[in-house]
Amino acid sequence: MEEAKHFVGGEWITPSSRETIDVVNPSTGQVFTRIARGNAADIDAAVSCARAAFEGPWGLLSAAEKGRLLYRLSALVTTHRDELAELEARDTGKPLREACADAAALARYFEFYAGAADKLHGETLPYQNGYTVLTVREPHGVTGHIVPWNYPMQIFGRSIAASLAAGNACVVKPAEDACLSVLRMASLAAEAGLPAGTLNVVTGYGDEAGAALARHPGVDHISFTGSPGTGALVAQMAAEHYAPVTLELGGKSPQIVFADADLDAAMPTLMSAILQNAGQTCSAGSRVLIERAIYAPLVDRLACAFDALRAGPGQTEADCGPLINAKQQQRVAEFVALARRDGIRVAGQGSILSGAHPSGFYQPPTLLADVPRTHRIAREEIFGPVLAAMPFEDEADAVALANSTPYGLVAGIWTRDGARQFRLARSIRAGQVFINNYGAGGGVELPFGGTGHSGFGREKGLEALHGFTTLKTIAIRHG
Repeated sequence: MEEAKHFVGGEWITPSSRETIDVVNPSTGQVFTRIARGNAADIDAAVSCARAAFEGPWGLLSAAEKGRLLYRLSALVTTHRDELAELEARDTGKPLREACADAAALARYFEFYAGAADKLHGETLPYQNGYTVLTVREPHGVTGHIVPWNYPMQIFGRSIAASLAAGNACVVKPAEDACLSVLRMASLAAEAGLPAGTLNVVTGYGDEAGAALARHPGVDHISFTGSPGTGALVAQMAAEHYAPVTLELGGKSPQIVFADADLDAAMPTLMSAILQNAGQTCSAGSRVLIERAIYAPLVDRLACAFDALRAGPGQTEADCGPLINAKQQQRVAEFVALARRDGIRVAGQGSILSGAHPSGFYQPPTLLADVPRTHRIAREEIFGPVLAAMPFEDEADAVALANSTPYGLVAGIWTRDGARQFRLARSIRAGQVFINNYGAGGGVELPFGGTGHSGFGREKGLEALHGFTTLKTIAIRHG
């Protein structure tokens, strides 16, 4: 990988502006490299190369041949797992153990979709006598992918692998805060044998390169992961040229704990669901809703666990790493300050390791208890290691509280009552519901997406392939 260049048409090219962007290590607050500052001209070049690949060498390959190339890329990811993990850990600040898990998930995405590439089938439809009617799924053509900074490898994998398996050529705009692993993946894709132009990566700011990609008339589909506000802008830009979009926008996901739950089993998951990636996860379990009968003892138990937590550099294997940048650190700190100002109880709070760099973007993990249901902390996505605890009275109250935010991404239900499990799973507004677990280990096979302010469309699993294809109906009259 060469510094301060885009990967377009199978080559590393200098940005047309010849400008760069500083890359900051969140653990230290120090600049450690630079990336290219892309603009509309760079995006246009990437889209042109992607179109040429789609209409040429990539598009001419059979589905089985495409699958073999994706398998080869998966194997290369596995071979370079440690290198990719180290890039990701330094770039995002997350603990190395989490970055290693992300690299393993990246390899699995390409493995999964490699196997799916030649299994994307249409149907034959019963119709009038004298007709045979069938459907076929065809790639859109050129797909644009705007990848966020919290999970560059994983979100690159779940989006790009599915799009390539469906037969599209891709243009990727990773977040300027964390894109080094994505740039490395461009090199590995070329090494795997993907034809030039099949995968293109242009780095830069969202309002420059990202906006240019979203509104480019040569892009046939946009996949975006990020904030609801930016997602709405992306959808508006794509609508200017009638391109469909997949939006994964965030959440305020509840974990609902009933009095009959196995609390020993629940506790590690309640903690990890808010600590993973320092809470900078769209599906973070950022609200814990607890049945009144066990509310006080469970909050005390959580408080003790939070008090023991440590934030620190990823290389130290701390409980959580720093936040991505100073702006995000300030945002999370302001939410905690707001809680204190409004009399919300700080029931437990960890600390920052003594050896952590003073300029790192650290936030002690924080448990807030007795959060009022209408308060901003109960309804808005904080995107940091802050857990809001709230009591509920009964099953109906739990559902009402779970559904009281504009989001609908993920929910967890902790109860031994089988009938209650299904009642709540059907009643809660969320794209994924987990019973007596949360997240199912990442689950590449499990369709993922939300409702409301969490967006629309589905990624992961075979369902993702439908979003990266268009359905054509062919009716043959033969008498």
